[in-house]
Amino acid sequence: MFNFSLMGAGRIGKMHASIIDAHPDCNLKYIYDINAEFVNQLANKYEASIASSPEQALTSEEIDAILIASATPTHTEFITKGSMAGKAIFCEKPIDLDINKVDECRDAIKGTSVPIQIGFNRRFDSSHSKLQQANINNEIGKLEMLIITSRDPEPPGLDYLKAAGGFFRDTTIHDFDLARFILGDDPIIQVSAFGSQLISEDVKKVNDHDTAMFILKSKSGVLIHINNSRRAVYGYDQRVEIFGSKGMMISNNQTPTSVQKFSEKNTESKDPIHYFFIERYEQAYRDQFNDFVETIKNHSNPSVSFEDGRNALILANAAYESYNSGKVIDISYD
Repeated sequence: MFNFSLMGAGRIGKMHASIIDAHPDCNLKYIYDINAEFVNQLANKYEASIASSPEQALTSEEIDAILIASATPTHTEFITKGSMAGKAIFCEKPIDLDINKVDECRDAIKGTSVPIQIGFNRRFDSSHSKLQQANINNEIGKLEMLIITSRDPEPPGLDYLKAAGGFFRDTTIHDFDLARFILGDDPIIQVSAFGSQLISEDVKKVNDHDTAMFILKSKSGVLIHINNSRRAVYGYDQRVEIFGSKGMMISNNQTPTSVQKFSEKNTESKDPIHYFFIERYEQAYRDQFNDFVETIKNHSNPSVSFEDGRNALILANAAYESYNSGKVIDISYD
């Protein structure tokens, strides 16, 4: 049985608490959050102890692993302290919004042998991962184009936008990582980014984007198109297409059922797609946690590493450089 500390009891923390509690090999031992109401609710629900300080949750001898679902500015501190205490670490994306802090963290944890997995859950979506395997197995021949659509159902509020770190780092970072995952050993070497303010007045107030498109190029010449929006009135739009010399495969939106209705007013009418990310990627969140537990059991390397988190942030930063300069940016991962 692995004893977990959960850092953060907000929306994502609540979901992770449920996943930890449901796993037969895991026990939610400690919860830490500065919000007393949130932490008390979770502690009572799962019969967990409330940590009096981050240090207690991160360094207690009773703890085997730490799940970090707290505010982004705390991530590097918690990763560093937890890994130095010999705890396995699972950290929600991003590692940080500042690449300098990420690099400082990387330097600080050099020499530690604990697994550190970053929470890019879309890699674990069963449909998306089939495209990655199809590319590896040459099922569509030589890959030539990768298209990723990722659109939220509605814009977040002003408080969220102020802390999110920008559209490219908050939303598109998932798509940058998913592109890297599908491409495998073929690194992305160029990016061109475009962004607009078409939807949200709150987005304008923080000088961010709510609509964006990106064209990227891999080392082998594969072209990648990513499009993002903070508003899709029909639900959480998540689609991936791979196109190659022998055909095409699509990972499409999912609906609660597979029922189709045909009538005089509609042809092939279906249930609405899932409304937001927790519903859409529920299976992926559970599968990524199961994968992390297996990593601890087998003393193996995490499937989504600290370097994966760092490289996705590098792509997001390069996208901002492209947007601000109007130029195609060459990527360096050094």
